[in-house]
Amino acid sequence: MASARILIVDDEPDIRDLIGEILADEGHEVVRAADAGAAREARAQNPPDLILLDVWMPGTDGISLLREWREADALSCPVVMISGHGSVEAAVEATRLGAFDFVEKPLSMAKLVMTVGNALEAGRLQRENAGIKRRLPPLLEPLGRSLAVQQLRRRLERVAAHDTPVLISGERGVGKAASARWIHAHSRRAEKPFVTAPSRISEDDWAGVVEDVGGGVLFIADVATLDRPAQQALQAALDSGRLDPDSADPPDLPMRIIAGTTGELARLVEQGAFDETLFYRLNGVSVRIPSLRERLEDVPDLVRFYAEYLPGSAGVPYRHFSVAAQNRLRQHDWPGNLHELKNLVQRLLILGGDDEVSVAEVEEALAEGAAAGDAAGADLPPLFGLPLRQAREEFERQYLTYRLKSVSGSVGKLAEAVEMERTHLYRKLRQLGIDPKQV
Repeated sequence: MASARILIVDDEPDIRDLIGEILADEGHEVVRAADAGAAREARAQNPPDLILLDVWMPGTDGISLLREWREADALSCPVVMISGHGSVEAAVEATRLGAFDFVEKPLSMAKLVMTVGNALEAGRLQRENAGIKRRLPPLLEPLGRSLAVQQLRRRLERVAAHDTPVLISGERGVGKAASARWIHAHSRRAEKPFVTAPSRISEDDWAGVVEDVGGGVLFIADVATLDRPAQQALQAALDSGRLDPDSADPPDLPMRIIAGTTGELARLVEQGAFDETLFYRLNGVSVRIPSLRERLEDVPDLVRFYAEYLPGSAGVPYRHFSVAAQNRLRQHDWPGNLHELKNLVQRLLILGGDDEVSVAEVEEALAEGAAAGDAAGADLPPLFGLPLRQAREEFERQYLTYRLKSVSGSVGKLAEAVEMERTHLYRKLRQLGIDPKQV
């Protein structure tokens, strides 16, 4: 058991000295206090790792002191209550106030030492979890009780324990970046940077990216949108050994790569739109994030989370969602996944009144969202529904086909019209599947 600072609060000097001697023999630093005033001063001067607090003391009793600290949110360590006059009421109240355990006098020293060890371990784990939570943005932990989320959580835990590249797939808005950050936060690289790579990057820029990552994690938000030069730059960096995910010695890896994708990357490889070697090097292990419609039973938990989180983070008013409203939200198919859910909850919190959120409000908000989506979609060409890389290729195909028709199929005239070198233009036409003779 590692050494710890332990504050003993008891009005009986014999008890203080006995417990202090035993814990000092265990290698702990012991601080003694005879009453609540001395305990307050000792805790304020140097916060302990554990407090042993007597229930019955003159003046302010232990239960009242524990309540005082809890209400002031002034405790960052476990508290074990000690009493010579144990009662069910005292034990219940101490537990309600967050006491780790409750032991009675006369003390069994063996039991006390064991309880102290358990309490210190619980405090250590609490501090570690608090440290992780401070590093994580909200909703990084996969939230929900569905089988899909349970399986995802187990998958992420296994992936985080290793250092291989990760390919995270899923629809837009499901939380791929959050999952990447979760892997980073629970890995051995947690104290090192998490850097999101730009979608367009040259080979010369990789040195700067590696320096920024500093041995942490490089996240590529949607690897399918990397154009050929960016793919080639990344592949060249991998081949050069600066980013070697195939190394037999993981601790020497300069960084870990986590890549996200909204589409089926393997299909893009088959179509020749994505480098096959790069695909296999990035796809060390794969994680699929389920869409929200695949786990609708988690919607109430997510709604409650956002309803409690947004008032503190975005300054919106708090409102309670009725059970009927939550059930109606479970019936929606959520094409925008978590992003859509968060935006809808925020809109209901901002625009509603003081009463709880009703089914009628939910119906109205869903209808407004659908109408806005239809209106936006009605004015947008089909290209806007495609991933950026595919949209860019489709635009080039339509543009060059149109311009080729305007010059009666002459590649020479087309090269002059679009200001491209003829050899490069021929290569581009073949890449896009445009046959000038057919046009």
